[in-house]
Amino acid sequence: MIKIYTDGSCLGNPGNGGWAAIIIENGKRIQIKGSKKDTTNNRMELLAPIEALKNIPKGTKVQIFTDSKYVKSGITEWIHNWKKNDWKTANKQPVKNKDLWNELDLMNNEFDIKWTWVKGHSSDKLNNEVDLIARKAALINI
Repeated sequence: MIKIYTDGSCLGNPGNGGWAAIIIENGKRIQIKGSKKDTTNNRMELLAPIEALKNIPKGTKVQIFTDSKYVKSGITEWIHNWKKNDWKTANKQPVKNKDLWNELDLMNNEFDIKWTWVKGHSSDKLNNEVDLIARKAALINI
């Protein structure tokens, strides 16, 4: 099983953002990162797993670790109702970041993914490391 740690960061919200992922397969680690101007923290949190999944073979068994309840709950729970309700929230508002949710949903169906939430800024060493990489990526646009 491939393990992926993901995180997003934004300096201001909206502001300059960064995302990062640490991909671990058979003891080998790969770090990927990217940045965007004029973005939001939620978009960066979503881009991290999307970009990570682009770097592994489809159909792979994966465990994704995120400290974003927005990402974990969104992809495992909320998205089902959003799609049933024509991409509207429970408050009848358009779902934000629909483009990224669509992309992540497609990818979620192309892999065998176990989504795992971890507490941010706590004792999880790899979560703290990916957080630092994402924050440094956000600084690139300053």
